[in-house]
Amino acid sequence: MNIIVTLLLICGLIFFTGGAVGIIRFPDFYSRLHPAGKLDTMGSLLIMIALSLFNLHHFSLGGLLTSLKIILIMVFVFLSSPTAVHGIVDAGVNAGLSPWTKEERRR
Repeated sequence: MNIIVTLLLICGLIFFTGGAVGIIRFPDFYSRLHPAGKLDTMGSLLIMIALSLFNLHHFSLGGLLTSLKIILIMVFVFLSSPTAVHGIVDAGVNAGLSPWTKEERRR
């Protein structure tokens, strides 16, 4: 059980690291929001699964209810993070922010 939890934590941290690198490396506002929405959601999903499994290591009613709360948090994050990114992109479009093009790189 500890090996599975450790692997899930490491995979979640890899996704978070990939999201951070993507936010730093991508050229414009819109492409930076892609790793912020996708990779951070997946990283938090994997880490929360690991935490809920680790919490069930000593099986009890309190541990089961805590794991259920963690799963409900995962569902909320899984639904709200992409929705929030979509709202931020919509605000950028409404503000007139233009996407990056190759011509801008040559200037």
